[in-house]
Amino acid sequence: MIGFYFGWLVIQFLIIFALTAASLQAQSSTSLASAVARALTTHPALDAARQRIDAARGQRRQAGLYPNPEFVLQTENLRKGSPSSPFSFWNQSETFAYLQQTFLTAGKRARRMGVAEKAIRAAELDYELLRRRIALDVKLAYWSAAGEQAISDLLLQNEANFRKIVDYHQARVNEGAMAEADLLRVRLEADRFALAANLAQLEASRARIQFFRTLAETAFPETRFADPLELAEDRLLLADPERAVLNRPEISLARIQLDLARARAALEQANIRPDFDAFFGYKRAEGFDTMTGGLTLPLPFLNRNQGNLQTAAAETRAAEANLAATEALIRAEVAAAETEYLTRRRQVLQFITRFRDQALETSRIAQEAYRLGGADLLRLLDAERVRIEVELLARRALLEYRQSIVNLEFALGVQP
Repeated sequence: MIGFYFGWLVIQFLIIFALTAASLQAQSSTSLASAVARALTTHPALDAARQRIDAARGQRRQAGLYPNPEFVLQTENLRKGSPSSPFSFWNQSETFAYLQQTFLTAGKRARRMGVAEKAIRAAELDYELLRRRIALDVKLAYWSAAGEQAISDLLLQNEANFRKIVDYHQARVNEGAMAEADLLRVRLEADRFALAANLAQLEASRARIQFFRTLAETAFPETRFADPLELAEDRLLLADPERAVLNRPEISLARIQLDLARARAALEQANIRPDFDAFFGYKRAEGFDTMTGGLTLPLPFLNRNQGNLQTAAAETRAAEANLAATEALIRAEVAAAETEYLTRRRQVLQFITRFRDQALETSRIAQEAYRLGGADLLRLLDAERVRIEVELLARRALLEYRQSIVNLEFALGVQP
């Protein structure tokens, strides 16, 4: 009779597995590569960054333009005439018509264009840095969602299995072949797994929503994460802080910000020298047609751009400090990411596989002994509990290992 019930349980499990597989195939599937590509194509933050690049290019165009000439039409000596002395506008007024042009000194136009060029490069590096940050967030969210989904699937599967075991023990109690106290223990274990499975489903839903949130999407559909937690090929990543310093766009951005601060300081230094206006045109006075011309030159006695020079010098020193801080931060990030990666890798390669094998063997022995009547129910339940806890630990370790790889690749400056 016991063999009959175990065979019936196997058939029920196969039916549940087939139905579960069919439902999973009906869901959409998402791979890591497609998720990253979609985020880097459609994320609105990247579109905003591209618009900032266009804005910087507009400033570059504006910086290269020359000042507009001015046309001046002026009349003087207008007065009211009298019968004894009538006023003749054409012969007694003074009329001016001339063009006035501002001329830049000290290479201000070229310096403004240099500042604008560096601002464009800074905007482009901001865009590249944002791309890498978005790709990092998507990858971390993907593995978090995939891991939580795997944990939820495991607990749901074990919940279904324990429900079948409850039915089996209920049948044995009905036959008088088992004490009802053992049935209560099995039911309690099944309820515990049901609660754990429910909480795991909640965490999986949260992780899935967070994943779609990193994609900046407003819909959060059910999906399967196609990439497995286990690595098909576990290639050791080598950390090189020096190469990371060269590859990270944060360093390039800090350097261009320093160049930009220095270019602005040079522009402010050039602004000490005043520009001048030259004008040339026509003048009619007392009935005579003449030519007029001249220069307008500010006298730099009071305002010699002292405040802007002080600001530019402070911004240059701040950019120098920021460059040094960024380099130190990158080296620290590489060291921390490498330490975490090596630790997670050792956990997966040295411990998790051994723990899994031992837990499976312990569970197999306990099931066989229980089937033959050589072990009690509590020992069987303990073995099953340990097996499931080890499997949960393994999936959590694989999830964190995947994320440590992502973090190390980001720290090393690997392109998304």
